[in-house]
Amino acid sequence: MATQQAVSERVIVGKIAGVYGVKGWLKILSYTAPRHNIFSYAPWLVHIDGAWSEVGVVEGRPHGQGLVAQLEGCDEREYARTLVGCEIAVLREQLPAAPPGEYYWTDLIGLRVVNQEGVELGRIDHLFETGSNDVIVVKGEREHLLPYLPEQVVKEVDLAGQVMRVDWDPEF
Repeated sequence: MATQQAVSERVIVGKIAGVYGVKGWLKILSYTAPRHNIFSYAPWLVHIDGAWSEVGVVEGRPHGQGLVAQLEGCDEREYARTLVGCEIAVLREQLPAAPPGEYYWTDLIGLRVVNQEGVELGRIDHLFETGSNDVIVVKGEREHLLPYLPEQVVKEVDLAGQVMRVDWDPEF
C-alpha cells in the first residue's frame, strides 16, 4: 500500500466509512469543510493495523450525499474491506494557515477553559457540529457543553497560553 510515516504532527481529516463497488473504491467520511476539501490534501496518512502509512489518492469524487475514493494499491473489494474504519490524517504543514480569529478544531483540543471569574471549567476534549453552531465539550470535575459562539460565549482564544476564556456559568 505505501511507506511508513515518521511521527509528526498529524491532523485527522476523515475516516474510511465503507466499500464502494467491486474495484477497491472506498466510501469516505470527511471532517473537512466543505467535505470535498479532503481531496485537496495529498498524500493521505491512513492508520492501518496500528501504524500510519502514507497513501496516494488515485481518484476521489462526490457520490450522492457522500464521497468515494480509490487509493493506490487498493484495487479489490476484499482488501478495501480491511480498511473500513481506518482514520485518515494529513501532516499539519499540509493545511493552510487559519485566517485571523479562526482556528482548526485540532488547535483547540486540550486548551484549558476558564470563565470570566477565573474558574477553570476543565479542558477541551472535542468539538462537534449541531447544524446551528459547533459545540465545545469541556471535561473537568464535570462535563460542560458550550456553544462555540465567538464574542458571546468564547471571549478569547490564547493558543500560546493554551487557554480559552469564556462567558459561562460553571454550574450550567
